[in-house]
Amino acid sequence: MVVEFSDIAAAAQRIRGKVVYSPCPASIPLSLATGMEIHCKLDNLQRTGSFKERGACNALQLLGTAEQQRGVIAASAGNHALGLTYHARLLGIPVTVVMPRTAPLTKVVNCRQMGGEVILHGEDFETARQEALRLQAERGLTLIHGFDDPAVIAGQGTMGLEILEQVPDVEAIIVPIGGAGLIAGVALAVKTLKPDVLIIGVEPDRVASYAAAVVAGHPVMVAARPTLADGLAVPQVGHNAFAVARPLVDHTVVVREQDVALAVLRLVELERAVVEGAGAASLAACLAGLVPELRGRKVVLPLSGGNIDTTILGRILERGLARDGRLCQFTAIISDRPGGLAAFAALIADEGASIKHIEHERTFMEGDLSTVTVRCVVETRDAGHIRELRERLARDGYSALFTESGPATGHAN
Repeated sequence: MVVEFSDIAAAAQRIRGKVVYSPCPASIPLSLATGMEIHCKLDNLQRTGSFKERGACNALQLLGTAEQQRGVIAASAGNHALGLTYHARLLGIPVTVVMPRTAPLTKVVNCRQMGGEVILHGEDFETARQEALRLQAERGLTLIHGFDDPAVIAGQGTMGLEILEQVPDVEAIIVPIGGAGLIAGVALAVKTLKPDVLIIGVEPDRVASYAAAVVAGHPVMVAARPTLADGLAVPQVGHNAFAVARPLVDHTVVVREQDVALAVLRLVELERAVVEGAGAASLAACLAGLVPELRGRKVVLPLSGGNIDTTILGRILERGLARDGRLCQFTAIISDRPGGLAAFAALIADEGASIKHIEHERTFMEGDLSTVTVRCVVETRDAGHIRELRERLARDGYSALFTESGPATGHAN
C-alpha cells in the first residue's frame, strides 16, 4: 500500500500545532432534520478554510532542503492552493499554483495575498494540472499533488484520527469525494483503529469520477460539468488515493445540485456555518435520503471547506430556498386594465405570500390585448404553501404555470 497507518500517525505528530485541531460538536438542529445523531467536523475553521492544510503541511515538511529552496508547484481548484501557499509561506518556500479560470475569485485573491504565484489556466482542473506538469519540468520545481501524493493522503488522514478522539462511539462518517485523497486518508485511519465504522463517500452527480472508477476497477476520466460543489470537480480520482480507498470505503452516493444548495442553506440557518458546496455535500446526502441505513445512528459529517465567494453564496442560497419551497416562480395571465395588477398582488398577499420580483410581457403576447403575462418570483413558507397558492390562483380564474423545483433524488453505488 502506498500509504500506511504509521504514515498518518507520523503526520499527526508533524502537523500538531501547525494545523487547527478542529472541533467536532454535536448538532441538535441537524440531527432533528436528518433523523440521525449528527456531529460536524468543522474543518472549514482551518486558517485557510479547508482540510487541505493537513496534507499540504505534512508534504512540505517532508521536503529536503534543496527541494524547499527551489520551490513547489501544484494544480488546484483553490483549497489545496490556499493550504499550500499558507504553509509554504511559513516555511519560506516559494510556491506556484495553477488554477482553472473558473476557480472562485476569493481563493485566487487569497493565494496572491499570501505571496503565491497564481497562474490561471484552462477551464477545468485537468487542464490546469497539465499546465502544472509542464511548468514543473520547465522550472525544476517539486510537484505536490493535491490528492494523490502519499504525504498529502497521510496528512488528510489525521482528520480521521481526530474524529475517533472526539466522537469515540461514531458509527459512520460521510466523506466528500473529489480526487479521493480525503476519503482515502480518513478511511485508512478509521478502519485501522475501528473497522466497524462505516465510511460512506459522496460526490456530485456532475463529476462522479469515483463512482466511475469503482465500475471500471481503476481511475478513469469522466466528463466534468460545472457544479456548486466546485471543490469536488475532479474528472479523475487519484491512482494512489483510489488504491487506498477502494477496499476500505463501504459505499458511495451521488448528490444533485439542488441537494447541495439545500445543504448550504441548512448549514447557514441551523448551524450559522458558511460552507462551500463541497463542504456541504455530506449533509446533502443525508437531507436527500440517500443514506437511510444511518437513521438513528451517530454520524460525523466533515464540513471540509468554507471558501465561497459571497456572490456565489447568494445564488446557492436562493437555489436552496427554491428547493425548500420557500421561493417559487410562475407565469400568469392577468388583466391589463386599471387595477388588474393590484388585484393580482392582493390575492398573493391574501395567501400569505410575498412578491419578490415581477415583470410584464406585453410585446410578444398573442391573443387578447386586454391581458398581459407576468412572471413572478414569490416568497412562500414551504411546498404546501406553494400548492395552496396555485389552487387559489386557479379558483380565482388565473391561468398560471409554475416552474417545478420539486424534491431531488440521488442514487447509491
